[in-house]
Amino acid sequence: MFELDPRLKTFVAAAETGSFAQAAERVFVSSTAVMKQINQLEDAVGVALFRRSHQGLTLTPAGESFLADVRQLQKDAQAAVTRARAAGGDAGTIRIGTSPMTPARVLIDLWPKVHAIAPNLRFSLVPFENTPANARANLTGMGRDMDMVAGFVDEGLLKTHGCAGLALYRTPLCVAVPLDHPLAGKKSLVPRDLYGETLLIVKRGYLQEMDALREDLEAHHPKIRLEDFAFHSTEVFNQCENGGKLLVAIKEWQDVHPLMRVLPVRWGHTIPFGLLHSPTPTPRVQACIDAICQAYQPQVDAP
Repeated sequence: MFELDPRLKTFVAAAETGSFAQAAERVFVSSTAVMKQINQLEDAVGVALFRRSHQGLTLTPAGESFLADVRQLQKDAQAAVTRARAAGGDAGTIRIGTSPMTPARVLIDLWPKVHAIAPNLRFSLVPFENTPANARANLTGMGRDMDMVAGFVDEGLLKTHGCAGLALYRTPLCVAVPLDHPLAGKKSLVPRDLYGETLLIVKRGYLQEMDALREDLEAHHPKIRLEDFAFHSTEVFNQCENGGKLLVAIKEWQDVHPLMRVLPVRWGHTIPFGLLHSPTPTPRVQACIDAICQAYQPQVDAP
């Protein structure tokens, strides 16, 4: 995504969350840095954009007006970039981001059918380290360094990062278990197997489907100790393996950690999985999306 003044992105985050602390988590800087940026922005604009209180932040009338204009400015800037790239011929390959948490296997498996439909398309894998900062930069800036990345096509995630997604299927939410844990010997689990265990689940408000699982467990299985974490990464797998804790995961992550086993759980919770891309894809990327939809249709319709 084309980057405007970073203070504008911080302003939008603060306006949407109503909190300097939550805005800091979203833009991956400290709360102090957020407050400094907002103060600088208000000085530059010349009016107060927020009302500050112990209950949080609320927009002033000037802030409401400014927010609407900033959102439109962001859309216009990205549209300008898209048009410029299209005018330049949009040559090159489709760049697929790949990391342990964002496996490119789903697209590689589809490649023969996609190539038959659109033989002029070429793919290039772009490895990256799946840190919170990189994930934010890649998702909010989709189309800059990479064109697509496999992952959760969850409404909460798409809204947070301003990207779009092509859901290919729903994958079951599973549990990753250390190999030396007593549960590792089972072929599958039921919620009762998790009683007395500590289960790591992504923090509330980031993934809607994870929130639905959390609410189910809190209401019907309170004997499972839920522990929040901010972001799926190999480091979280390391923490679980070292601490004997369990982790909400998906089968696509079976090979992320050699000392963790991903087991299915009979609780009925799934999450959409597919390909994330820019909300304003270039003609080349759109052609790829169209080919993937056509190639995947027989699998979608299969009983």
